[in-house]
Parts: sequence; structure tokens; C-alpha cells
Amino acid sequence: MSPRTIDISCDMGEGFGPWQLGSTSDEQLMKLISSANIATGFHAGDPNLMDLSIRRALDNEVQIGAHPGFRDLQGFGRRKIEASAEEMVNDIIYQIGALREFARLHGAPLQHVKPHGALYMALAANDVASALFVGIMRRAAPDTFIYCMGASETYKSALRAGHPVIREFYADREYDTTGKIVFTRKPDDYKPQKAAERVIRACLEGKVRPVDGTDIDIAFESICVHSDTPGSVELLIAIREALTANNIGIAPPSVAVARGAA
Repeated sequence: MSPRTIDISCDMGEGFGPWQLGSTSDEQLMKLISSANIATGFHAGDPNLMDLSIRRALDNEVQIGAHPGFRDLQGFGRRKIEASAEEMVNDIIYQIGALREFARLHGAPLQHVKPHGALYMALAANDVASALFVGIMRRAAPDTFIYCMGASETYKSALRAGHPVIREFYADREYDTTGKIVFTRKPDDYKPQKAAERVIRACLEGKVRPVDGTDIDIAFESICVHSDTPGSVELLIAIREALTANNIGIAPPSVAVARGAA
């Protein structure tokens, strides 16, 4: 069964002061997505950029998510830092608090939390850290979605705890035969039409071709494109057009849940 609606998210606010990662402006990208993953200061982002990103999201009716990472500005959060579960989770809560206060200032809810880069992958592989993260979310933000890979300890922990969780499909990352994304510090160049075809196949058939084997099953509720992927605007345009052509709507999970409850 193909989904009636799907979320599209993109990482946002990934600059610092006068510096910006990649060549695409967030203003362009914000018009093409339904949910924004906003950097919270450790791998990128600063207070002014967080505030601006939230205002841009609200102007485009895009839902707001916190995108916490390792404390690694120089490596853009894509270098693994050896840290205890408590250190990782405390850093996440600290960053959530920063963005949530800016969202509150503008009268907006925090829809989701999505860890960034190496932190995302570290949690995905660590059952202890994932359980602690989800447990803290149950107390600090019980109605806030966690975005993660389906093939992750994070997803398993969220299911066990009954916490709202959204599985992601990466339009601009490769998969291995375990269903995990192949982590990279530098994004590849993707052809928009091929990326769109891959997304539609995943939506309609629940299949994706990994780099090291035959087709595997994949299930998800959100499609992610990274803002620093070359040609990210063209990728998003092609994906949106393909979804529309296949009668798949685009909506953030908070809206989809609200419709289901109505």
C-alpha cells in the first residue's frame, strides 16, 4: 500500500555567523518542504540563525524540528565523538531547549527532534544511549516526534516506550543491506530524476537497492534531503513533482496525526 501523504524534511540553519554551508539558500529550500530540521548551535547554527530559521519556517507553514549534533563546529558534526550515553543525551536536551525557547517566542510548537550526523548514527547503534534519549524525551517532550532510521536502536527504543516516532528515507544517501544509511562526511552529487524515481519506488513498492546487494524492504513516513547536497533544490522539485504525479500528498506528521484524529 502506498502512503496517502508523506513528509519532506530538510536540514536548515546550518551556518554560523557570516558562514553558510553549501551554496543553496534556506529561503529557497523552505518553500519545498513540510518539516525543517533546524541546527541548534553545536555542529552549526547560532541564536540569530535559529530565530531566522523559525521565522522562515512559519512564513512557509513548515513545521519546526530541533537538529542537535555533536559539539563539532569544525567537522560539522560528522565526526564521531567518544562520549557516554549521559553526555550525548544531556547535549541533546541542552540544544532542544535552545530551539524550543525560540519557537515558543514565536508562538510555535516544536514538532520533532532529529539528531544530526555522527550523533544520529551513534544513537542508531547504541541501545543504552537510545533508551536514555527516548526516556528523557518521554519526560521533557512527550508529544514531540523523534525522527530516526527504521533500522536503528533509536526506533526500537521509541516503539518500546510508546513515544511518537517517524522513520526517514534518505533521498540523497545510499543504503547498505541492513537498511542503514551509508554515512558520509561529504554528500555525493545526485541526479534529480534518478533520485525521484528511487523515492517513488520506495513509496510505492517499499523497496530500495543497497550499495552492496539486492533489493531490501524499507518503510518510512518522511523523506529527507540535505541542504548541503549539490543541487538540493532541483532534487526537491523533482521529488515533489513525482509524488504529486503518483497521488501522494505532502504533509508534516503533526498535520497527518491531527487529520487522523479529526
